[in-house]
Amino acid sequence: MASTLISPKAGPIPGTLLAWFTDGLRATMRGAGHQLADDAMPARDAAGVALHPVDVAAPHSYRRRSRAVFVVGIGEVERAPDDLLRTGYPLLLRTLGNIFVLVAHQDAGGAGPIASFFTLEQGTYSIQHRGDDAAFFAAVVARLAPLATSRLVIDNDFHHDLPESLWHGDEHSAALTRAGQKLDELDLLPAPFPLEDFLSPRDFRHVRQLFNIGGLSYGNLSQRRNASTFWMSASGVDKSKLRQIGRDILLVTGFDAGRGAIQLSVPPAIRPRRVSVDAIEHIMIYREHPAVGAILHIHAWMDGIPSTAVNYPCGTEELAVAVAELVRQAPDPAHAVVGLKNHGLTITGESLDEIFLRTEGKILRQVPMT
Repeated sequence: MASTLISPKAGPIPGTLLAWFTDGLRATMRGAGHQLADDAMPARDAAGVALHPVDVAAPHSYRRRSRAVFVVGIGEVERAPDDLLRTGYPLLLRTLGNIFVLVAHQDAGGAGPIASFFTLEQGTYSIQHRGDDAAFFAAVVARLAPLATSRLVIDNDFHHDLPESLWHGDEHSAALTRAGQKLDELDLLPAPFPLEDFLSPRDFRHVRQLFNIGGLSYGNLSQRRNASTFWMSASGVDKSKLRQIGRDILLVTGFDAGRGAIQLSVPPAIRPRRVSVDAIEHIMIYREHPAVGAILHIHAWMDGIPSTAVNYPCGTEELAVAVAELVRQAPDPAHAVVGLKNHGLTITGESLDEIFLRTEGKILRQVPMT
Protein backbone atom coordinates (compact mmCIF):
# COMPACT_ATOMS: atom_id res chain seq x y z
CA MET A 1 0.00 0.00 0.00
CA ALA A 2 1.86 3.09 -1.20
CA SER A 3 -0.28 5.64 0.57
CA THR A 4 -3.49 6.21 2.45
CA LEU A 5 -5.68 9.06 1.28
CA ILE A 6 -8.56 10.72 3.10
CA SER A 7 -11.35 11.99 0.89
CA PRO A 8 -11.09 15.80 0.79
CA LYS A 9 -14.88 15.98 0.37
CA ALA A 10 -15.66 13.91 3.42
CA GLY A 11 -15.81 16.94 5.73
CA PRO A 12 -16.15 16.43 9.49
CA ILE A 13 -16.36 12.76 10.37
CA PRO A 14 -19.90 12.07 11.62
CA GLY A 15 -20.05 10.17 14.91
CA THR A 16 -17.54 9.63 17.70
CA LEU A 17 -17.14 5.91 16.97
CA LEU A 18 -16.46 6.59 13.31
CA ALA A 19 -13.83 9.21 14.21
CA TRP A 20 -12.20 6.73 16.64
CA PHE A 21 -12.18 3.99 14.01
CA THR A 22 -10.82 6.21 11.21
CA ASP A 23 -8.11 7.71 13.44
CA GLY A 24 -7.12 4.28 14.74
CA LEU A 25 -6.96 2.86 11.23
CA ARG A 26 -4.77 5.71 10.02
CA ALA A 27 -2.41 5.40 13.01
CA THR A 28 -2.07 1.65 12.52
CA MET A 29 -1.35 2.04 8.82
CA ARG A 30 1.29 4.65 9.62
CA GLY A 31 2.84 2.38 12.23
CA ALA A 32 2.97 -0.46 9.72
CA GLY A 33 5.02 1.70 7.35
CA HIS A 34 2.28 2.80 4.97
CA GLN A 35 2.82 6.35 3.78
CA LEU A 36 0.00 8.76 4.61
CA ALA A 37 -0.80 11.41 2.06
CA ASP A 38 -1.82 14.87 3.21
CA ASP A 39 -5.50 15.67 2.79
CA ALA A 40 -4.66 18.66 0.61
CA MET A 41 -2.86 16.51 -1.95
CA PRO A 42 -4.71 15.64 -5.20
CA ALA A 43 -5.89 12.34 -3.74
CA ARG A 44 -7.92 11.18 -6.70
CA ASP A 45 -4.90 11.39 -9.01
CA ALA A 46 -2.64 9.35 -6.74
CA ALA A 47 -2.30 5.66 -6.05
CA GLY A 48 -3.16 4.26 -2.69
CA VAL A 49 -6.09 3.81 -0.33
CA ALA A 50 -8.81 6.36 0.31
CA LEU A 51 -10.56 6.14 3.67
CA HIS A 52 -14.02 7.55 3.01
CA PRO A 53 -16.08 8.05 6.21
CA VAL A 54 -19.75 8.82 5.57
CA ASP A 55 -23.04 9.38 7.35
CA VAL A 56 -24.96 6.14 6.71
CA ALA A 57 -28.20 8.13 6.56
CA ALA A 58 -26.87 10.18 3.65
CA PRO A 59 -23.85 8.42 2.07
CA HIS A 60 -22.01 10.16 -0.74
CA SER A 61 -19.71 8.73 -3.36
CA TYR A 62 -15.95 8.98 -3.63
CA ARG A 63 -15.27 9.79 -7.28
CA ARG A 64 -11.71 8.69 -7.98
CA ARG A 65 -10.15 9.15 -11.39
CA SER A 66 -7.86 6.14 -11.23
CA ARG A 67 -8.40 2.44 -10.56
CA ALA A 68 -5.18 2.62 -8.56
CA VAL A 69 -7.12 4.28 -5.73
CA PHE A 70 -8.70 1.65 -3.46
CA VAL A 71 -11.69 3.19 -1.67
CA VAL A 72 -12.69 2.02 1.81
CA GLY A 73 -16.11 3.39 2.71
CA ILE A 74 -16.70 3.58 6.48
CA GLY A 75 -19.98 4.11 8.35
CA GLU A 76 -21.25 3.98 11.93
CA VAL A 77 -24.37 2.43 13.43
CA GLU A 78 -25.49 1.92 17.01
CA ARG A 79 -26.03 -1.83 16.74
CA ALA A 80 -24.93 -4.38 14.16
CA PRO A 81 -27.95 -5.14 11.93
CA ASP A 82 -29.48 -8.62 11.85
CA ASP A 83 -29.19 -8.74 8.06
CA LEU A 84 -25.68 -7.44 7.47
CA LEU A 85 -25.61 -7.76 3.68
CA ARG A 86 -28.94 -6.04 3.10
CA THR A 87 -27.75 -3.09 5.20
CA GLY A 88 -24.13 -2.82 4.17
CA TYR A 89 -24.13 -3.70 0.47
CA PRO A 90 -26.15 -0.68 -0.70
CA LEU A 91 -23.75 1.54 1.30
CA LEU A 92 -20.81 -0.04 -0.54
CA LEU A 93 -22.42 0.76 -3.87
CA ARG A 94 -23.49 4.27 -2.95
CA THR A 95 -19.98 5.21 -1.81
CA LEU A 96 -18.44 3.70 -4.97
CA GLY A 97 -16.13 1.80 -2.67
CA ASN A 98 -14.03 -1.29 -3.26
CA ILE A 99 -15.00 -2.35 0.24
CA PHE A 100 -17.24 -0.93 2.97
CA VAL A 101 -16.71 -1.21 6.72
CA LEU A 102 -19.72 -0.72 8.99
CA VAL A 103 -18.63 -0.05 12.57
CA ALA A 104 -21.22 -0.74 15.28
CA HIS A 105 -21.13 0.24 18.94
CA GLN A 106 -22.55 -3.20 19.79
CA ASP A 107 -22.98 -6.57 18.12
CA ALA A 108 -26.24 -8.53 18.29
CA GLY A 109 -25.30 -9.80 21.75
CA GLY A 110 -24.55 -6.38 23.22
CA ALA A 111 -20.76 -6.63 23.04
CA GLY A 112 -18.77 -4.19 20.97
CA PRO A 113 -17.54 -2.43 19.05
CA ILE A 114 -17.56 -4.63 15.94
CA ALA A 115 -16.44 -3.88 12.37
CA SER A 116 -18.28 -5.63 9.52
CA PHE A 117 -16.77 -5.76 6.02
CA PHE A 118 -18.69 -5.87 2.72
CA THR A 119 -17.13 -6.77 -0.64
CA LEU A 120 -18.42 -6.32 -4.18
CA GLU A 121 -18.67 -10.11 -4.44
CA GLN A 122 -21.35 -9.93 -1.69
CA GLY A 123 -19.00 -11.35 0.89
CA THR A 124 -19.40 -10.16 4.47
CA TYR A 125 -17.44 -10.90 7.65
CA SER A 126 -16.78 -9.17 10.95
CA ILE A 127 -13.97 -8.41 13.39
CA GLN A 128 -14.92 -8.04 17.05
CA HIS A 129 -13.09 -5.65 19.37
CA ARG A 130 -11.98 -7.65 22.41
CA GLY A 131 -10.61 -4.93 24.66
CA ASP A 132 -7.32 -4.37 22.84
CA ASP A 133 -7.29 -1.43 20.40
CA ALA A 134 -3.91 -2.37 18.91
CA ALA A 135 -4.94 -5.96 18.20
CA PHE A 136 -8.29 -4.82 16.76
CA PHE A 137 -6.82 -2.32 14.30
CA ALA A 138 -3.99 -4.69 13.36
CA ALA A 139 -6.63 -7.26 12.39
CA VAL A 140 -8.50 -4.67 10.30
CA VAL A 141 -5.34 -3.58 8.46
CA ALA A 142 -4.39 -7.23 7.89
CA ARG A 143 -7.71 -7.59 6.05
CA LEU A 144 -7.39 -4.43 3.99
CA ALA A 145 -3.73 -4.38 2.95
CA PRO A 146 -3.71 -7.42 0.61
CA LEU A 147 -6.90 -6.28 -1.10
CA ALA A 148 -5.68 -2.73 -1.60
CA THR A 149 -2.44 -3.81 -3.23
CA SER A 150 -3.99 -6.30 -5.68
CA ARG A 151 -3.92 -5.66 -9.44
CA LEU A 152 -7.12 -5.64 -11.48
CA VAL A 153 -6.92 -7.40 -14.86
CA ILE A 154 -10.25 -6.50 -16.45
CA ASP A 155 -9.48 -4.71 -19.73
CA ASN A 156 -10.84 -6.27 -22.91
CA ASP A 157 -9.51 -6.16 -26.47
CA PHE A 158 -12.32 -6.93 -28.91
CA HIS A 159 -11.53 -8.17 -32.41
CA HIS A 160 -14.50 -8.39 -34.77
CA ASP A 161 -13.01 -11.37 -36.57
CA LEU A 162 -15.01 -14.34 -35.30
CA PRO A 163 -15.47 -16.81 -38.20
CA GLU A 164 -19.00 -16.86 -39.57
CA SER A 165 -19.26 -20.56 -38.71
CA LEU A 166 -19.14 -19.55 -35.02
CA TRP A 167 -21.55 -16.60 -35.09
CA HIS A 168 -24.21 -18.85 -33.58
CA GLY A 169 -21.79 -20.84 -31.46
CA ASP A 170 -20.93 -24.54 -31.45
CA GLU A 171 -21.36 -27.56 -29.18
CA HIS A 172 -19.04 -26.02 -26.60
CA SER A 173 -20.89 -22.71 -26.34
CA ALA A 174 -24.13 -24.68 -26.15
CA ALA A 175 -22.71 -26.34 -23.03
CA LEU A 176 -22.59 -22.89 -21.35
CA THR A 177 -26.26 -22.34 -22.15
CA ARG A 178 -27.19 -25.68 -20.57
CA ALA A 179 -24.95 -25.05 -17.56
CA GLY A 180 -26.49 -21.65 -16.89
CA GLN A 181 -29.96 -23.18 -16.95
CA LYS A 182 -28.75 -25.94 -14.61
CA LEU A 183 -27.43 -23.36 -12.13
CA ASP A 184 -30.82 -21.68 -12.17
CA GLU A 185 -32.57 -25.00 -11.49
CA LEU A 186 -30.25 -25.59 -8.52
CA ASP A 187 -30.97 -22.08 -7.16
CA LEU A 188 -27.27 -21.25 -7.35
CA LEU A 189 -27.67 -18.23 -9.57
CA PRO A 190 -28.24 -14.86 -7.89
CA ALA A 191 -29.80 -12.39 -10.26
CA PRO A 192 -27.55 -9.65 -11.66
CA PHE A 193 -27.33 -6.80 -9.15
CA PRO A 194 -28.83 -3.62 -10.69
CA LEU A 195 -26.21 -0.95 -10.03
CA GLU A 196 -28.42 1.67 -11.63
CA ASP A 197 -31.02 1.14 -8.89
CA PHE A 198 -28.54 2.27 -6.22
CA LEU A 199 -26.44 4.87 -8.05
CA SER A 200 -27.31 8.23 -9.51
CA PRO A 201 -27.04 8.45 -13.32
CA ARG A 202 -23.82 10.45 -12.89
CA ASP A 203 -22.24 7.88 -10.57
CA PHE A 204 -23.42 5.01 -12.78
CA ARG A 205 -21.65 6.59 -15.78
CA HIS A 206 -18.56 7.05 -13.63
CA VAL A 207 -18.51 3.35 -12.67
CA ARG A 208 -18.90 2.28 -16.30
CA GLN A 209 -16.07 4.52 -17.44
CA LEU A 210 -13.71 3.60 -14.59
CA PHE A 211 -14.27 -0.16 -14.33
CA ASN A 212 -15.88 -0.92 -17.71
CA ILE A 213 -18.90 -2.58 -16.12
CA GLY A 214 -22.61 -1.85 -16.34
CA GLY A 215 -23.81 -4.29 -13.72
CA LEU A 216 -22.80 -6.97 -11.25
CA SER A 217 -23.58 -10.65 -11.59
CA TYR A 218 -22.17 -13.54 -9.64
CA GLY A 219 -20.56 -16.72 -10.86
CA ASN A 220 -19.14 -17.54 -14.27
CA LEU A 221 -18.50 -20.53 -16.48
CA SER A 222 -16.32 -21.47 -19.42
CA GLN A 223 -15.56 -24.40 -21.70
CA ARG A 224 -12.49 -25.02 -23.81
CA ARG A 225 -13.02 -24.87 -27.57
CA ASN A 226 -9.53 -25.93 -28.62
CA ALA A 227 -5.94 -25.80 -27.35
CA SER A 228 -5.78 -21.99 -27.36
CA THR A 229 -9.35 -20.65 -27.07
CA PHE A 230 -12.36 -21.06 -24.80
CA TRP A 231 -15.94 -19.82 -24.54
CA MET A 232 -16.83 -17.84 -21.40
CA SER A 233 -19.88 -16.13 -19.96
CA ALA A 234 -20.11 -12.35 -20.18
CA SER A 235 -20.06 -9.96 -17.24
CA GLY A 236 -23.27 -8.55 -15.78
CA VAL A 237 -25.65 -10.97 -17.51
CA ASP A 238 -28.32 -13.39 -16.34
CA LYS A 239 -26.47 -16.72 -16.46
CA SER A 240 -29.74 -18.62 -16.93
CA LYS A 241 -30.14 -16.98 -20.37
CA LEU A 242 -26.78 -17.41 -22.08
CA ARG A 243 -27.73 -17.35 -25.74
CA GLN A 244 -26.18 -14.72 -28.00
CA ILE A 245 -22.56 -15.03 -29.08
CA GLY A 246 -20.67 -11.81 -28.43
CA ARG A 247 -23.25 -10.59 -25.94
CA ASP A 248 -23.86 -13.43 -23.47
CA ILE A 249 -21.04 -15.80 -24.47
CA LEU A 250 -17.62 -14.68 -25.69
CA LEU A 251 -14.67 -16.47 -27.28
CA VAL A 252 -11.45 -15.76 -25.35
CA THR A 253 -8.47 -16.04 -27.69
CA GLY A 254 -5.54 -14.73 -25.66
CA PHE A 255 -4.07 -12.38 -23.09
CA ASP A 256 -1.84 -9.35 -23.55
CA ALA A 257 0.26 -9.55 -20.38
CA GLY A 258 1.95 -6.19 -20.99
CA ARG A 259 -1.35 -4.32 -21.10
CA GLY A 260 -3.23 -6.65 -18.79
CA ALA A 261 -5.97 -7.09 -21.41
CA ILE A 262 -8.09 -10.12 -22.29
CA GLN A 263 -8.33 -10.70 -26.05
CA LEU A 264 -11.68 -11.70 -27.52
CA SER A 265 -13.04 -12.60 -30.95
CA VAL A 266 -16.60 -11.44 -31.62
CA PRO A 267 -18.94 -11.29 -34.63
CA PRO A 268 -18.86 -8.16 -36.79
CA ALA A 269 -21.52 -5.48 -36.43
CA ILE A 270 -22.21 -6.33 -32.78
CA ARG A 271 -21.68 -4.28 -29.65
CA PRO A 272 -20.15 -6.89 -27.36
CA ARG A 273 -20.48 -7.23 -23.62
CA ARG A 274 -17.35 -7.56 -21.58
CA VAL A 275 -16.16 -11.00 -20.57
CA SER A 276 -16.40 -12.07 -16.92
CA VAL A 277 -13.81 -10.39 -14.71
CA ASP A 278 -12.47 -13.83 -13.74
CA ALA A 279 -11.22 -14.49 -17.28
CA ILE A 280 -7.58 -14.12 -16.20
CA GLU A 281 -8.07 -16.96 -13.68
CA HIS A 282 -9.51 -19.24 -16.37
CA ILE A 283 -6.69 -18.36 -18.78
CA MET A 284 -4.06 -19.38 -16.23
CA ILE A 285 -5.74 -22.71 -15.50
CA TYR A 286 -6.37 -23.65 -19.14
CA ARG A 287 -2.82 -22.81 -20.19
CA GLU A 288 -1.20 -24.84 -17.42
CA HIS A 289 -3.53 -27.85 -17.56
CA PRO A 290 -4.41 -29.05 -21.09
CA ALA A 291 -6.65 -31.77 -19.60
CA VAL A 292 -9.00 -29.14 -18.10
CA GLY A 293 -11.95 -28.85 -20.44
CA ALA A 294 -14.26 -26.59 -18.42
CA ILE A 295 -14.33 -24.34 -15.36
CA LEU A 296 -17.29 -23.43 -13.17
CA HIS A 297 -17.24 -20.65 -10.57
CA ILE A 298 -20.23 -20.35 -8.22
CA HIS A 299 -21.02 -18.60 -4.95
CA ALA A 300 -21.49 -21.80 -2.98
CA TRP A 301 -19.35 -24.21 -0.96
CA MET A 302 -18.35 -27.85 -0.45
CA ASP A 303 -17.05 -29.53 2.68
CA GLY A 304 -13.41 -30.57 3.03
CA ILE A 305 -11.89 -28.46 0.27
CA PRO A 306 -8.70 -26.37 0.23
CA SER A 307 -9.24 -22.62 0.14
CA THR A 308 -7.36 -19.42 -0.65
CA ALA A 309 -6.03 -17.60 2.41
CA VAL A 310 -7.08 -14.06 1.41
CA ASN A 311 -10.38 -12.90 -0.08
CA TYR A 312 -8.86 -11.01 -3.03
CA PRO A 313 -11.38 -9.16 -5.23
CA CYS A 314 -12.66 -10.76 -8.42
CA GLY A 315 -10.66 -9.82 -11.50
CA THR A 316 -7.35 -9.41 -9.69
CA GLU A 317 -4.15 -11.12 -10.70
CA GLU A 318 -3.58 -12.12 -7.08
CA LEU A 319 -6.85 -14.06 -6.88
CA ALA A 320 -6.09 -15.79 -10.18
CA VAL A 321 -2.61 -16.81 -8.98
CA ALA A 322 -3.95 -18.08 -5.64
CA VAL A 323 -6.67 -20.19 -7.29
CA ALA A 324 -4.31 -21.51 -9.98
CA GLU A 325 -1.88 -22.59 -7.25
CA LEU A 326 -4.60 -24.59 -5.45
CA VAL A 327 -5.59 -26.25 -8.74
CA ARG A 328 -1.92 -27.09 -9.32
CA GLN A 329 -1.69 -28.70 -5.88
CA ALA A 330 -4.81 -30.83 -6.37
CA PRO A 331 -4.30 -34.60 -6.76
CA ASP A 332 -5.99 -34.31 -10.17
CA PRO A 333 -5.95 -30.70 -11.46
CA ALA A 334 -8.35 -31.65 -14.27
CA HIS A 335 -10.99 -32.55 -11.65
CA ALA A 336 -10.28 -30.05 -8.86
CA VAL A 337 -12.58 -28.27 -6.42
CA VAL A 338 -11.05 -25.27 -4.64
CA GLY A 339 -12.52 -22.60 -2.38
CA LEU A 340 -12.17 -18.85 -2.60
CA LYS A 341 -12.21 -17.44 0.92
CA ASN A 342 -15.50 -15.74 1.83
CA HIS A 343 -16.53 -16.05 -1.79
CA GLY A 344 -17.25 -19.39 -3.44
CA LEU A 345 -15.92 -22.30 -5.49
CA THR A 346 -13.88 -22.82 -8.63
CA ILE A 347 -14.33 -26.30 -10.11
CA THR A 348 -12.44 -27.81 -13.05
CA GLY A 349 -13.60 -30.74 -15.16
CA GLU A 350 -13.66 -32.45 -18.53
CA SER A 351 -16.78 -30.47 -19.48
CA LEU A 352 -19.47 -28.46 -17.74
CA ASP A 353 -21.81 -31.42 -17.97
CA GLU A 354 -19.20 -33.63 -16.25
CA ILE A 355 -18.71 -31.05 -13.47
CA PHE A 356 -22.42 -31.10 -12.62
CA LEU A 357 -22.52 -34.90 -12.61
CA ARG A 358 -19.47 -35.11 -10.34
CA THR A 359 -20.67 -32.54 -7.80
CA GLU A 360 -24.35 -33.47 -7.68
CA GLY A 361 -25.65 -33.42 -4.12
CA LYS A 362 -22.38 -32.07 -2.68
CA ILE A 363 -22.77 -28.32 -3.15
CA LEU A 364 -23.78 -26.17 -0.17
CA ARG A 365 -25.44 -22.84 -0.90
CA GLN A 366 -24.03 -21.06 2.16
CA VAL A 367 -20.45 -19.81 1.83
CA PRO A 368 -18.70 -19.77 5.26
CA MET A 369 -17.41 -16.32 6.23
CA THR A 370 -14.21 -16.20 8.30
